[in-house]
Amino acid sequence: MIVTLIVVCEVGFWVLLAAGLAARYLLKMPRTGIALLLCEPLLEVLLLVVTAIDLKNGADPSWKHGLAALYIGYTVGHGHRTVKWLDGHAAHRFGGATRPPKPPRYGMARARHEGKVWLGSVTAAAVASGLLLLAALYVGDDGNTDSLYGWIFVAWRAAGIHGLIALSYAIWPKKAPEGEAPASARESAASARESAVPARDPEHVPDLLVRGTRKDEQQV
Repeated sequence: MIVTLIVVCEVGFWVLLAAGLAARYLLKMPRTGIALLLCEPLLEVLLLVVTAIDLKNGADPSWKHGLAALYIGYTVGHGHRTVKWLDGHAAHRFGGATRPPKPPRYGMARARHEGKVWLGSVTAAAVASGLLLLAALYVGDDGNTDSLYGWIFVAWRAAGIHGLIALSYAIWPKKAPEGEAPASARESAASARESAVPARDPEHVPDLLVRGTRKDEQQV
């Protein structure tokens, strides 16, 4: 039952996400879209409640309960980043917003990005560990809680492996291929191009861009 509910929650997460984004950008109903997106945490609450009831009814703690805790932790640690990434692309595709910037691929910028993603894994491990500890205290000495404590080790081992991978990007930063502009240079160029678009008066535009525009007009 627990495994089935995990699958249902995972499917429900993507269904609510798709429905929320469609309501916001296709149907032009932003409040309805936000309401649908806010319903996603209720899936984790439902899974948590069902897991607690299952233990309360005398079920022996097993890998299913540990998996449920890890799933909830992962959703807490990485769910917001996933929703934000998809919302940015939906806003660009259907709402006319600018294209979300791609994550950096080279240098220390890539290392910092990987570090932020790793913090999500740390959050996931911490949430899962807290839930597993509460489940062990809930069961008490009468039940076998070894599997619950074992899943705590699994959670932190996964976070540790992810941390080593993220650290490798800082120790051995990946270099950009020759001829490709660094991420900082591309961002500066993009900012310069976008700064001329909303300008209402010439003095709001950099002198170099103004001269370039006037030169093009004279040639026309």
